[in-house]
Amino acid sequence: MSRHASDLSALSSPISSDFGLESDAPIALSGQQLEHFQKYGYVSGIRILSEQQIELLCGDLQEFFDPDHAGHEYWHEYHRNESSDSDRVLFHALGAWRIRKTFHDLLWHPGFTGPAEQLLGGPVRFWHDQLFCKPARHGGSVAWHQDYSYWTRTQPMAHLTCWIGLDDSTRDNGCLLYVPGSHTWDLLPITGLAGDMNAIRDVLTDEQWEQFQNPIAIEMAAGEASFHHPLMVHGSRANSTPHPRRATVINAFRDGVCSSTDQPLLEGIPIVSPGKKMDGQFFPLLSRPGSI
Repeated sequence: MSRHASDLSALSSPISSDFGLESDAPIALSGQQLEHFQKYGYVSGIRILSEQQIELLCGDLQEFFDPDHAGHEYWHEYHRNESSDSDRVLFHALGAWRIRKTFHDLLWHPGFTGPAEQLLGGPVRFWHDQLFCKPARHGGSVAWHQDYSYWTRTQPMAHLTCWIGLDDSTRDNGCLLYVPGSHTWDLLPITGLAGDMNAIRDVLTDEQWEQFQNPIAIEMAAGEASFHHPLMVHGSRANSTPHPRRATVINAFRDGVCSSTDQPLLEGIPIVSPGKKMDGQFFPLLSRPGSI
Protein backbone atom coordinates (compact mmCIF):
# COMPACT_ATOMS: atom_id res chain seq x y z
CA MET A 1 0.00 0.00 0.00
CA SER A 2 1.14 3.52 -0.77
CA ARG A 3 2.22 5.52 2.27
CA HIS A 4 0.28 8.53 0.95
CA ALA A 5 -3.44 9.14 1.32
CA SER A 6 -5.89 11.96 0.67
CA ASP A 7 -7.39 13.91 3.57
CA LEU A 8 -11.00 12.71 3.56
CA SER A 9 -12.14 15.65 5.70
CA ALA A 10 -12.41 17.51 2.38
CA LEU A 11 -15.48 15.36 1.63
CA SER A 12 -18.54 16.40 3.65
CA SER A 13 -20.79 13.49 2.70
CA PRO A 14 -20.46 9.69 2.53
CA ILE A 15 -18.10 8.29 -0.09
CA SER A 16 -19.72 4.85 -0.32
CA SER A 17 -22.97 3.11 0.58
CA ASP A 18 -21.30 0.77 3.09
CA PHE A 19 -22.73 2.51 6.16
CA GLY A 20 -26.29 3.23 5.16
CA LEU A 21 -29.41 1.22 5.94
CA GLU A 22 -31.69 -0.55 3.50
CA SER A 23 -34.46 1.97 4.23
CA ASP A 24 -31.91 4.81 4.47
CA ALA A 25 -34.08 6.19 7.28
CA PRO A 26 -32.64 7.29 10.64
CA ILE A 27 -33.18 5.01 13.61
CA ALA A 28 -35.38 6.59 16.27
CA LEU A 29 -35.12 6.11 20.02
CA SER A 30 -38.33 5.27 21.85
CA GLY A 31 -39.92 7.54 24.41
CA GLN A 32 -38.75 5.19 27.14
CA GLN A 33 -35.16 5.35 25.88
CA LEU A 34 -35.27 9.16 25.78
CA GLU A 35 -36.61 9.26 29.34
CA HIS A 36 -33.83 6.92 30.46
CA PHE A 37 -31.23 9.26 28.97
CA GLN A 38 -32.76 12.29 30.68
CA LYS A 39 -32.89 10.54 34.06
CA TYR A 40 -29.63 8.61 34.08
CA GLY A 41 -27.47 10.38 31.47
CA TYR A 42 -27.09 7.53 29.00
CA VAL A 43 -28.89 5.04 26.79
CA SER A 44 -27.17 1.84 25.64
CA GLY A 45 -27.57 -1.33 23.60
CA ILE A 46 -28.45 0.54 20.39
CA ARG A 47 -27.65 -1.71 17.41
CA ILE A 48 -25.73 0.30 14.80
CA LEU A 49 -23.29 -1.93 12.92
CA SER A 50 -23.76 -5.12 10.94
CA GLU A 51 -21.17 -7.89 11.00
CA GLN A 52 -19.97 -6.81 7.57
CA GLN A 53 -19.56 -3.19 8.71
CA ILE A 54 -17.62 -4.32 11.79
CA GLU A 55 -15.33 -6.38 9.56
CA LEU A 56 -14.66 -3.37 7.30
CA LEU A 57 -13.83 -1.09 10.24
CA CYS A 58 -11.62 -3.66 11.94
CA GLY A 59 -9.70 -4.26 8.73
CA ASP A 60 -8.73 -0.60 8.53
CA LEU A 61 -8.18 -0.36 12.27
CA GLN A 62 -5.58 -3.12 12.09
CA GLU A 63 -3.54 -0.97 9.68
CA PHE A 64 -3.56 1.92 12.16
CA PHE A 65 -1.49 -0.04 14.67
CA ASP A 66 1.49 0.37 12.30
CA PRO A 67 2.57 3.99 12.96
CA ASP A 68 3.82 4.31 9.37
CA HIS A 69 0.43 3.59 7.78
CA ALA A 70 -0.85 5.61 4.84
CA GLY A 71 -2.35 8.91 6.02
CA HIS A 72 -0.67 8.93 9.44
CA GLU A 73 0.03 12.65 9.04
CA TYR A 74 -3.68 13.45 9.42
CA TRP A 75 -4.11 12.30 13.03
CA HIS A 76 -5.01 15.01 15.55
CA GLU A 77 -3.61 12.70 18.23
CA TYR A 78 -1.98 9.29 17.96
CA HIS A 79 -0.94 7.32 21.04
CA ARG A 80 0.26 3.75 20.57
CA ASN A 81 0.02 3.54 24.36
CA GLU A 82 -1.52 6.33 26.40
CA SER A 83 -1.39 4.28 29.58
CA SER A 84 0.95 5.38 32.37
CA ASP A 85 1.70 1.68 32.97
CA SER A 86 4.03 0.24 30.34
CA ASP A 87 2.65 -3.25 31.08
CA ARG A 88 -0.86 -2.10 30.15
CA VAL A 89 -1.59 -0.82 26.63
CA LEU A 90 -4.28 1.70 25.68
CA PHE A 91 -4.21 2.62 22.00
CA HIS A 92 -5.94 6.00 21.63
CA ALA A 93 -6.16 8.13 18.48
CA LEU A 94 -8.24 11.01 17.08
CA GLY A 95 -8.87 11.56 13.38
CA ALA A 96 -9.57 8.20 11.75
CA TRP A 97 -12.35 9.76 9.66
CA ARG A 98 -9.71 11.73 7.74
CA ILE A 99 -7.75 8.61 6.81
CA ARG A 100 -10.09 5.76 5.79
CA LYS A 101 -13.48 5.87 4.09
CA THR A 102 -14.93 3.38 6.56
CA PHE A 103 -14.47 5.66 9.57
CA HIS A 104 -15.39 8.68 7.41
CA ASP A 105 -18.71 7.26 6.26
CA LEU A 106 -19.59 5.91 9.71
CA LEU A 107 -20.27 9.51 10.79
CA TRP A 108 -23.36 9.68 8.55
CA HIS A 109 -24.73 6.28 9.59
CA PRO A 110 -28.49 6.71 10.25
CA GLY A 111 -28.10 4.50 13.31
CA PHE A 112 -25.99 7.26 14.83
CA THR A 113 -27.48 10.43 13.34
CA GLY A 114 -31.10 9.56 14.20
CA PRO A 115 -30.59 9.13 17.95
CA ALA A 116 -28.08 12.00 18.03
CA GLU A 117 -30.62 14.42 16.55
CA GLN A 118 -33.20 13.36 19.12
CA LEU A 119 -30.84 13.64 22.08
CA LEU A 120 -29.34 16.95 21.01
CA GLY A 121 -32.67 18.43 19.98
CA GLY A 122 -31.44 19.83 16.70
CA PRO A 123 -29.13 19.39 13.69
CA VAL A 124 -25.93 17.49 14.49
CA ARG A 125 -22.38 18.51 13.66
CA PHE A 126 -19.27 16.39 13.99
CA TRP A 127 -16.80 17.30 16.72
CA HIS A 128 -14.12 14.59 16.57
CA ASP A 129 -13.74 10.82 16.59
CA GLN A 130 -11.66 8.55 18.81
CA LEU A 131 -10.35 5.01 18.85
CA PHE A 132 -9.90 3.18 22.15
CA CYS A 133 -8.28 -0.24 21.84
CA LYS A 134 -7.26 -2.61 24.62
CA PRO A 135 -5.21 -5.56 23.36
CA ALA A 136 -5.69 -9.08 24.68
CA ARG A 137 -4.21 -9.88 28.11
CA HIS A 138 -2.54 -6.51 28.75
CA GLY A 139 -5.11 -3.86 27.81
CA GLY A 140 -5.04 -0.66 29.83
CA SER A 141 -7.80 1.22 31.62
CA VAL A 142 -9.52 4.52 30.86
CA ALA A 143 -9.72 6.56 34.06
CA TRP A 144 -12.97 8.08 35.36
CA HIS A 145 -13.72 11.40 33.67
CA GLN A 146 -16.35 13.68 32.12
CA ASP A 147 -15.91 14.31 28.40
CA TYR A 148 -16.77 18.00 28.63
CA SER A 149 -13.87 18.53 31.03
CA TYR A 150 -11.73 18.21 27.89
CA TRP A 151 -14.09 20.22 25.67
CA THR A 152 -14.52 23.57 27.45
CA ARG A 153 -12.84 25.17 24.45
CA THR A 154 -16.26 24.83 22.79
CA GLN A 155 -19.44 26.52 24.08
CA PRO A 156 -22.27 26.28 24.93
CA MET A 157 -22.32 22.73 26.25
CA ALA A 158 -24.56 20.97 23.71
CA HIS A 159 -22.49 17.85 23.10
CA LEU A 160 -23.00 14.11 22.85
CA THR A 161 -20.78 11.01 22.86
CA CYS A 162 -21.55 7.80 20.98
CA TRP A 163 -19.39 4.80 21.95
CA ILE A 164 -19.53 1.93 19.43
CA GLY A 165 -18.09 -1.49 20.23
CA LEU A 166 -16.13 -3.37 17.57
CA ASP A 167 -15.91 -6.39 19.89
CA ASP A 168 -18.25 -7.74 22.53
CA SER A 169 -17.62 -5.61 25.63
CA THR A 170 -17.91 -7.26 29.04
CA ARG A 171 -16.95 -6.68 32.65
CA ASP A 172 -13.97 -8.95 32.10
CA ASN A 173 -12.48 -7.16 29.09
CA GLY A 174 -13.03 -3.57 30.26
CA CYS A 175 -16.48 -2.44 29.15
CA LEU A 176 -17.79 1.06 29.76
CA LEU A 177 -18.73 1.91 33.33
CA TYR A 178 -21.20 4.71 34.08
CA VAL A 179 -22.16 6.48 37.30
CA PRO A 180 -25.92 6.88 36.69
CA GLY A 181 -27.17 10.40 37.32
CA SER A 182 -23.70 11.94 37.42
CA HIS A 183 -24.63 14.03 34.36
CA THR A 184 -26.40 16.33 36.84
CA TRP A 185 -23.12 17.08 38.67
CA ASP A 186 -21.10 20.23 38.07
CA LEU A 187 -18.10 20.14 35.78
CA LEU A 188 -15.19 18.35 37.48
CA PRO A 189 -11.48 19.12 37.09
CA ILE A 190 -9.42 16.88 34.80
CA THR A 191 -7.70 14.10 36.75
CA GLY A 192 -6.20 12.14 33.85
CA LEU A 193 -7.52 9.96 31.03
CA ALA A 194 -5.45 6.81 31.44
CA GLY A 195 -4.07 4.83 34.34
CA ASP A 196 -5.23 5.76 37.84
CA MET A 197 -8.87 4.77 38.32
CA ASN A 198 -8.86 6.33 41.81
CA ALA A 199 -7.56 9.80 40.91
CA ILE A 200 -11.08 11.21 40.63
CA ARG A 201 -11.66 10.71 44.39
CA ASP A 202 -9.76 13.94 45.12
CA VAL A 203 -12.33 16.08 43.27
CA LEU A 204 -15.56 14.44 44.48
CA THR A 205 -17.70 15.50 47.42
CA ASP A 206 -18.58 12.85 50.01
CA GLU A 207 -22.08 12.66 48.54
CA GLN A 208 -20.72 12.15 45.03
CA TRP A 209 -18.27 9.54 46.29
CA GLU A 210 -21.13 7.60 47.85
CA GLN A 211 -23.05 7.66 44.55
CA PHE A 212 -19.82 6.64 42.82
CA GLN A 213 -19.79 3.29 44.62
CA ASN A 214 -22.46 1.77 42.39
CA PRO A 215 -21.34 2.15 38.76
CA ILE A 216 -23.24 0.37 35.99
CA ALA A 217 -21.32 -1.98 33.68
CA ILE A 218 -22.46 -1.40 30.08
CA GLU A 219 -22.02 -4.83 28.55
CA MET A 220 -22.86 -4.85 24.85
CA ALA A 221 -22.45 -7.03 21.79
CA ALA A 222 -20.12 -5.96 18.98
CA GLY A 223 -21.87 -3.40 16.79
CA GLU A 224 -23.98 -1.97 19.61
CA ALA A 225 -23.60 1.60 20.83
CA SER A 226 -24.09 3.67 23.94
CA PHE A 227 -24.89 7.39 23.92
CA HIS A 228 -23.99 9.54 26.92
CA HIS A 229 -24.25 13.11 28.20
CA PRO A 230 -21.05 15.26 28.18
CA LEU A 231 -21.05 15.44 32.01
CA MET A 232 -21.58 11.69 32.52
CA VAL A 233 -18.78 10.29 34.70
CA HIS A 234 -17.46 7.17 32.99
CA GLY A 235 -14.39 5.00 32.63
CA SER A 236 -13.36 1.41 31.89
CA ARG A 237 -11.06 -1.11 33.50
CA ALA A 238 -8.19 -3.18 32.13
CA ASN A 239 -8.51 -6.11 29.72
CA SER A 240 -6.81 -9.34 30.78
CA THR A 241 -8.86 -11.68 28.58
CA PRO A 242 -7.49 -13.57 25.54
CA HIS A 243 -9.38 -11.23 23.19
CA PRO A 244 -9.05 -7.52 22.30
CA ARG A 245 -11.60 -4.89 23.26
CA ARG A 246 -11.80 -2.31 20.47
CA ALA A 247 -14.16 0.63 20.13
CA THR A 248 -14.69 3.70 18.01
CA VAL A 249 -16.26 6.87 19.38
CA ILE A 250 -18.15 9.64 17.61
CA ASN A 251 -18.32 12.95 19.47
CA ALA A 252 -20.84 15.47 18.17
CA PHE A 253 -22.54 18.74 19.08
CA ARG A 254 -25.71 20.59 18.17
CA ASP A 255 -25.31 22.98 15.26
CA GLY A 256 -24.51 26.45 16.61
CA VAL A 257 -21.80 25.59 19.13
CA CYS A 258 -18.89 28.04 18.93
CA SER A 259 -15.19 28.11 19.64
CA SER A 260 -14.17 29.67 22.94
CA THR A 261 -10.42 29.72 22.39
CA ASP A 262 -7.85 31.46 20.21
CA GLN A 263 -5.85 28.22 20.04
CA PRO A 264 -6.39 25.35 17.57
CA LEU A 265 -9.45 23.30 18.56
CA LEU A 266 -7.66 20.16 17.34
CA GLU A 267 -4.05 19.64 16.38
CA GLY A 268 -3.43 20.38 12.72
CA ILE A 269 -6.53 22.42 11.85
CA PRO A 270 -6.98 26.19 11.37
CA ILE A 271 -7.91 28.33 14.38
CA VAL A 272 -11.60 29.14 14.81
CA SER A 273 -11.84 32.55 16.48
CA PRO A 274 -13.58 32.76 19.89
CA GLY A 275 -17.32 33.25 19.47
CA LYS A 276 -17.31 31.98 15.89
CA LYS A 277 -19.57 29.08 14.98
CA MET A 278 -17.82 25.76 14.38
CA ASP A 279 -18.55 24.53 10.88
CA GLY A 280 -16.81 23.91 7.58
CA GLN A 281 -14.37 21.19 6.57
CA PHE A 282 -13.51 19.81 10.00
CA PHE A 283 -16.94 20.10 11.64
CA PRO A 284 -19.37 18.90 8.95
CA LEU A 285 -23.14 18.79 9.33
CA LEU A 286 -24.24 15.18 9.81
CA SER A 287 -28.01 15.72 9.89
CA ARG A 288 -29.91 15.01 6.71
CA PRO A 289 -32.18 17.70 5.23
CA GLY A 290 -35.70 17.46 6.67
CA SER A 291 -34.71 14.89 9.30
CA ILE A 292 -35.50 17.12 12.27
